[in-house]
Amino acid sequence: MIISTYAALLAFYYIYLSFNVINVRRAAQISLGEGENPQLQRAIRAHGNFMEYVPFAIILLFLAEYQGLASHYCHALGAMLLIGCVFHNFGIVEKNLKYRQIGVIATFLTMLISALVILLTRFS
Repeated sequence: MIISTYAALLAFYYIYLSFNVINVRRAAQISLGEGENPQLQRAIRAHGNFMEYVPFAIILLFLAEYQGLASHYCHALGAMLLIGCVFHNFGIVEKNLKYRQIGVIATFLTMLISALVILLTRFS
């Protein structure tokens, strides 16, 4: 299973995002909510965005691989998702719209291609 490698790497990245929120909370001394702190708002949003898209994307990638998607395509899609997550996080945290757009496009393309592969292999 190739996608399990990317799921593990993304788990590490999720832990990184979680610790980023914790560190910003600790520095700002905000234990609950965002306290109208822009840096904390961005860290929470980056963390939340990951949780909104990555689990579903991983499921789609797994199903595409399970249905027989070639290994090089699995690697390409897994890498695209991972890179997209990194870019999206940088885009949010560093307030760089270009990076955020790259991240969103990479994540959506991963999901779209995976869903198409699932449907096309299922009905062919």
